[in-house]
Amino acid sequence: MNQAINFIQSKTTIKPEIGIILGSGLGDFAETIENPTRIPYGDIPGFKESTVQGHSGELIIGTLKGKNIVAMKGRIHFYEGFDIQDVVYPVKILCGLGIDKLIVTNAAGGVNRSFKPGTLMLINDHINFNGKNPLIGPNDPVGDRFPDMSYAYDRTLLDKVKNIAKDLNVAYETGVYMYMTGPSYETPAEVRMAGILGADAVGMSTVPEVIIARHRGVKVIGISCITNMAAGILDQPLDHEEVIRISAEVSGEFKKLVTGIVEGI
Repeated sequence: MNQAINFIQSKTTIKPEIGIILGSGLGDFAETIENPTRIPYGDIPGFKESTVQGHSGELIIGTLKGKNIVAMKGRIHFYEGFDIQDVVYPVKILCGLGIDKLIVTNAAGGVNRSFKPGTLMLINDHINFNGKNPLIGPNDPVGDRFPDMSYAYDRTLLDKVKNIAKDLNVAYETGVYMYMTGPSYETPAEVRMAGILGADAVGMSTVPEVIIARHRGVKVIGISCITNMAAGILDQPLDHEEVIRISAEVSGEFKKLVTGIVEGI
């Protein structure tokens, strides 16, 4: 891991304070980063490359609204066949670069029937239904053996983000994100179960990254773009092309909100 951190630091003099992980179809935000240094994942020791449409796979370090940031343009997923440690390795690197805040974003299926495609949901909690925890195994001494997850998504930052969204006139919802394995979409019965368990949205990423960030004391903000209603909510099939299309349609509001967050936190 130190080799990867040293490699990245050799490419830029910027020391990032905020990390951003850009989910499916949300990578256009990376184009707003000023003075960017772009590093393909394949060039970074230990990084795996995503095989998923909408995840281009490069690390971008630069500035935005006077803040030093590092953005992951695309992520890798457990369903791609990677070990869970490979999935969270990039987040360990971001933390090792010195960030103290992490903005995680994703495309998700709406379980809450009051949502509609294009809704931006601020994550206030999550359910790890994947069953994999990236902290299983010998404890990494950078954090506690049993990290507290009572406030996985920082309450103070969440309140700030709500105020920022209101000031920018960006509509949002808040809710609970459930992490499923994928890559198949959930069945209608699984979606009904998710709702009974308290989930407002379902997806195939994010939670392992948040666990690692919290283990390292990094504060987290989570945003889901509801790109489709989950199976059984509407009488229509699901496909990844819809995810990419809705992400593109909402990208303007997403960029405005995330830029405002970077400036305001």
